[in-house]
Formats: sequence, C-alpha cells, structure tokens
Amino acid sequence: MVGIIIATHGEFADGILQSGAMIFGEQENVTAITLMPNEGPVDVKTKMEKAISSFDNQDEVLFLVDLWGGTPFNQASSLMEGKDKWAIVAGLNLAMLIEAYASRMSMDTAHEIATHILGTAKEAVKVKPEELEPADTAKADAGPASTGAPGTFDYVLARIDTRLLHGQVATAWTRNTQPTRIIVVSDVVAEDELRKKLIQQAAPSGVKAHVVPIQKMIELAKDDQHFGGQRALLLFENPQDVLRAVEGGVPLETINVGSMSHSPGKVQPNKVLAFDQNDIDTFRKLKEFGVDFDVRKVPADQYGNMDDILKRAQAELDKQK
Repeated sequence: MVGIIIATHGEFADGILQSGAMIFGEQENVTAITLMPNEGPVDVKTKMEKAISSFDNQDEVLFLVDLWGGTPFNQASSLMEGKDKWAIVAGLNLAMLIEAYASRMSMDTAHEIATHILGTAKEAVKVKPEELEPADTAKADAGPASTGAPGTFDYVLARIDTRLLHGQVATAWTRNTQPTRIIVVSDVVAEDELRKKLIQQAAPSGVKAHVVPIQKMIELAKDDQHFGGQRALLLFENPQDVLRAVEGGVPLETINVGSMSHSPGKVQPNKVLAFDQNDIDTFRKLKEFGVDFDVRKVPADQYGNMDDILKRAQAELDKQK
C-alpha cells in the first residue's frame, strides 16, 4: 500500500487527518506532519523520516502538502532525491485526501495516485453563487455514462442515514459504488423545497441528485424508463421508509445501515445507531422480506452484526419498561 505523508504549516495536517477519518474511516500508513511556529525545516524533515520508516512499503510514498514552495514541500523534495517512485502534490484539500484514500484500494503506485487525485482536488474548488465562476471553467452538469441495461435500474447501494446526503456519502460511498444518480427517497424531504435544493447542491461532481416521494420510487422501480440504465444510490432517512418501498415492489436485496440518530425514547446500542421499538420491529419485517443488512458507516469499516445489535437494543428497551 502507498504510504501518505500529510504535511502542513501549523495543525492543519492533524485536523484534515481527523476529518478524513470521519468520512472514510481510520487509515493505515498515513501520518500527519506539522510545522509549528517554534520549529524549523530540520524538525519537519526528521518527522518525515520517522514517519516513512514506519510505513509497510517505503518504496511508494505520496506527500500531500499545503503550499508549493513552502517548508513542508521543500523538505519532502529534499527527501525525494534518488526516490524515483515518490510523488508530491501541493494544494491539499479534503477532497484530495479522500480521493487519495480511495485510490489506494485500486492503485499501487504513488505516481498513479498523484496523477489521479489532481482532477478531484481541482473540481472541489467551487463558488456560490454559481454565476461568479468564470464561464470558461464552468462544467456541464452531466453524469457519467450509465452502465445498466436500457430501461432498468442498477441499484448500487441502498442506505439508511438520518443525515441523507453528506460528506461520507458524497465522497466515500460514491467513490466506492460509482453511481450515476443519487436518489433521496422520502415523503418529508420531497415536500421541503429548501432541503431538496440543498441535497441537489451537495451532489458530488458528475452525479445527479434527486428527491422523490416513496410512491414515486415504487413507480420508478416498476417502470423506470425515466432513469432507465442508471446506477442508482438510494438514501432513506429511516427503516420505515425502506419497508414501505420494499412492500411496494422496490427490489432491494441489501440495505446499508449507516446512521440512525438518537432522539427521546430511543436506545443506542452502538455509536451511530439508535432504535425505538418501531425501528426494531421494522428491521425484523424487512428481514422477513429477505433483505440483508450491511452495517457500516463508511466502506472501510468492519461489518456489524445486525442481529446482535437488534438484540442489544431490544434488551435495553425492555429494561426501560
């Protein structure tokens, strides 16, 4: 695996490392290097050397630095002497880091990853209102070519997430599943024009986002000519909406259970999932329909056991009675 050094002035490196872990999960062979006000170039170089010595593969190292020509860049450059396989990318942003993490799953060299993440890093720089963006740099809002058969959906992911379309979905899960369409399935959100607009604006570059009521999703599943041939990532706020969709004929075989927020009356058997009795009963009904559960917050997480989670939740609810 390619090792990654995140090197910046001040504590930016530590902060973006933490942000990357929140979105994509904890990563191995990644180290943050900070240049603090009381430190100099030698301190940075020493930290880099120590970090590289801890990597599993010291032949493939990628430096992500904040400024071209700054001290972190210069020290990384000095270490690259004679290291033809290493690479440096300057202009660090969170989109760049997440793309680098994802790229390590399929790319084995620092040069490949460095080349690949440049486009993502540049696309992440946008302005609102959109008319402020120079006309010659504005991109057409067209999704990638579909890969499903004409007239049918390819359901690449169906996820329960109280937050719906947010950073983890827009980066980690989108990169992992490669959808052409993100569809939020919710009666409540479909009636909220502000939330609909925010969701559409949060879609990652090259992917269209839509918000549809549950009944509309059922109709699309039965006669999906409107989105036919698309790779669909479905987002639900709660298991009850998923059950209605499945009962109506949406052919979902697996549900990714990512996040269910806590509220009064709910118990929380793990850090990201909270249940009341209705939630537990709904998941049991979904299981009766033959639906499997993929319990992961981000793709890099280990799979959770839904049966065990539901048992713990039920036991906690029973204690409250």
